[in-house]
Amino acid sequence: MTAKQTIEAGKAILGIEFGSTRIKAVLIDQDNKPIAQGSHEWENQLVDGLWTYSTEAIWYGLQDCYAELRKDVLKQYDCEIEALAAIGFSAMMHGYMAFNKDEQILVPFRTWRNTNTGKAAAKLSELFNYNIPLRWSISHLYEAILDNEEHVSDIKYLTTLAGYVHWQVTGQFVLGVGDASGMIPVDPATKTYDAEMVRKFDELIAPKGFSWKLLDILPKSLNAGENAGFLTPEGAKKLDVSGHLKAGIPVCPPEGDAGTGMVATNAVKQRTGNVSAGTSSFSMIVLEKPLSKPYEKIDMVTTPDGSLVAMVHCNNCTSDINAWVGLFKEYQQLLGIKVDMNELYGKLFNKALEGDTDCGGLMAYNYVSGEPVTGLAEGRPLFVRSAGDKFNLANFMRAHLYGAIGVLKIGNDILFKEEKINVDRITGHGGYFKTPGVGQRMLAAALNSPISVMETAGEGGAWGIALLAGYVVNNPNKLSLADYLEEVVFAGNTGTSIAPTAEDVEGFNRYIETYKRGLAIEQAAVENK
Repeated sequence: MTAKQTIEAGKAILGIEFGSTRIKAVLIDQDNKPIAQGSHEWENQLVDGLWTYSTEAIWYGLQDCYAELRKDVLKQYDCEIEALAAIGFSAMMHGYMAFNKDEQILVPFRTWRNTNTGKAAAKLSELFNYNIPLRWSISHLYEAILDNEEHVSDIKYLTTLAGYVHWQVTGQFVLGVGDASGMIPVDPATKTYDAEMVRKFDELIAPKGFSWKLLDILPKSLNAGENAGFLTPEGAKKLDVSGHLKAGIPVCPPEGDAGTGMVATNAVKQRTGNVSAGTSSFSMIVLEKPLSKPYEKIDMVTTPDGSLVAMVHCNNCTSDINAWVGLFKEYQQLLGIKVDMNELYGKLFNKALEGDTDCGGLMAYNYVSGEPVTGLAEGRPLFVRSAGDKFNLANFMRAHLYGAIGVLKIGNDILFKEEKINVDRITGHGGYFKTPGVGQRMLAAALNSPISVMETAGEGGAWGIALLAGYVVNNPNKLSLADYLEEVVFAGNTGTSIAPTAEDVEGFNRYIETYKRGLAIEQAAVENK
């Protein structure tokens, strides 16, 4: 079938992912190739000291994103989307969305970016003997309990952003196991919430006398490929305000952006890994066995089919780079030069390759928000240099590209140097890798490992969740998810690989040692502004 025939026959598959700064929709054909897309730009808001997106922004963003997809289809193929083979929804992971019995949100959505849950995360990590990150839903819930927030007694439903959207358009209160594993840890053997941790939490909060227990308010955990419901008539209207889209479309289990990143990079098999680098960054290494002990810097989650994953999650990545590129854009406009942002990014990123391997002593901290891995409760973006450092454009850009993945390196050094984890392949995707060969080379130096990037790297999580939707309806041979991706979707394609050079590795190591010493500057900035 042509793309037009695929759409008109209702055989296309839709993936939608809510990222931190953009909601993206990707329509794929029966060969899993993108054939249309739409997007909507949005930004989180700081309200009463907490990062949030309003429910109005969520639904307007979803509808605008879908409307842009419709426009793209009309422009390219001169047809309407009336039916689809399957749909999937994904979103930035975790945070806190609590609802009452009437499905009304009790407090504004608390996103992954918030770092106000320190007391709760520390207590739960000790109780479970398991690292519980600040952003996980259970940390937010227990922090609200510790802070005696009145709304807690009224909770009927607790979910993530992906789970919320899926629930409202299908009526099914479920989560994919990968997203579920960041609400409270999942047992890889049962692929559902860890029973012992659930019991300990219920015992911990029993004196409060709430009418609910934890499993009463959590979504059901589903494995990739399982039936997660169908688009309802109300859900179809919520998605497509034009009224063309019909109800009854299968919807796959909703997943977090970490899970869709693994799928989009064919990294769900053990001994594979991926790095997603955009507004935030995270690495996912699929383990052959559990780590020897809990680490505060390492989060344990699962693949969308339930395998154990060591995750290093960094709150910040490219936002500070984007801000500096915006400054260069202003300068060009001041000179009356027409600005092509793709060209500007490409030239600046490539200029970084000319810099010294240790950035000439220049140092960049990209902390727009707090960074739990390095113990910073708040963010202060900083560029630091000594008078004798080699201050030029190449080193400036290289320092910011290094700084964007500095925290990622600190976390992964634990896995590769202390735990001696072995990986066969690490694949990168996200905006950091958009300029060919540049971010890839920087990450190879940081992790001292070959890094692969595929042509589909820019498609990201929206494509990943579309593949998971396809896995529900286009897998007649009942292949495992890893085999489905390997044999059907990627068919042996492992992308283009760049190996680290000894000089780059040595230079990055010098940079990161200075970076660690300079964290005191960042801390002082947080404390004094």
